[in-house]
Amino acid sequence: MKAAINIMYTAYHVKCSVSDALKAYGLTPEQYNVLRILKGKYPDQMCVRDIAGRMIERSSNVPRIIDRLELKKLVIRSTSAEDKRETVITLTQTGIDMLESVNEIMEETNNNVCHLNDDELLLLNDLLDRYREA
Repeated sequence: MKAAINIMYTAYHVKCSVSDALKAYGLTPEQYNVLRILKGKYPDQMCVRDIAGRMIERSSNVPRIIDRLELKKLVIRSTSAEDKRETVITLTQTGIDMLESVNEIMEETNNNVCHLNDDELLLLNDLLDRYREA
């Protein structure tokens, strides 16, 4: 039980640091997560359902997040050519540029928050993966 509490405490600490770093760009952690998901599929489009399935926080309101990203001209929403009932999302060049700028700050934030060397980080990632598999 102590490990679970420690993981939750650490996750909260990391999320607060990430939120503070993203404020300068007018982004939330959830919006940043959507941009990173879309960047992983770029230049391909993704449907809202697939984006939602890859979110860190599954309870996120993906359509609302996409609304906000669209207002900022970071994504484009359109109708799928294969299924007219499906909405697909594409990352814009503005979104790509924003993500590149934000990634630099996120790397710096991570280095300030995390005081582990590369070997320790590999071990931590392995342990966390195994923890979630159980």
